[in-house]
Amino acid sequence: MYENLWLIPLGFVAGVLGSIVGLGGGIIAVPAMTFAGFPPALAASNSLFAVFSNSVASTVSYARQKRVEFGIGIKLGLMCIPGTILGAFVSDVMTPVAFQILFAFVLIASAVYIFVKRAVDGKSYNRTTMMMVISAGASFFAGIISSLFGIGGGIIFVPLMVIGIGIPMRKAAPTAQLVLMFASLSGLLVHSALGHPDYLQAFFLAIGAFCGGLIGARLSLEIKERKLKILITIVLLAAAVKLIIDSMDALF
Repeated sequence: MYENLWLIPLGFVAGVLGSIVGLGGGIIAVPAMTFAGFPPALAASNSLFAVFSNSVASTVSYARQKRVEFGIGIKLGLMCIPGTILGAFVSDVMTPVAFQILFAFVLIASAVYIFVKRAVDGKSYNRTTMMMVISAGASFFAGIISSLFGIGGGIIFVPLMVIGIGIPMRKAAPTAQLVLMFASLSGLLVHSALGHPDYLQAFFLAIGAFCGGLIGARLSLEIKERKLKILITIVLLAAAVKLIIDSMDALF
């Protein structure tokens, strides 16, 4: 039991950062667990408990700030569920090396997104039939990524809402937390049915992530985001390089 207590502060840090940038805490928690030797399915499934806990706390806080678009968030959340089911089954057969390589690219894409996300903003809302069809496809893909890697899928949902649907960035990241609540819940249920998570480890992660989500949502109104973006970008890129190096060592 005591050897797993480090997961509480990990969940807290992941929860704070995940809430602020709208990607979910898994983008921090999963690399840390992977470096600690967790198998892919265990790391992803444990992380989804943290993502769910974090998204609940963040959504409640952001809703009080009136920054959540519930209509869009619920629709996107429901659209991603089939993808989360598929992602959980794929993680069951994925090798550690394949997981490391693919997740490294996800981290690089996340770092790029975080660094440039303020360069775009929403315009007028676009809720045409074509946009909803595109949203359905993007949500399915995000669901796969969410459940496969345990990260939530915010890297897809936030740009989709800002660039595609036209939601302002100020509301897109908070609304993404609502979407992640659906994605992580469905994903963790399927992972649990497959016997992937360690529930004690997941519990410790979830405690930290919940507290981190509450604080992160408040800090998002006050913190100077530029320095935080640079720090998170460096951390994600360093983690990606470490994953690639580890995978190459395993292959050769």
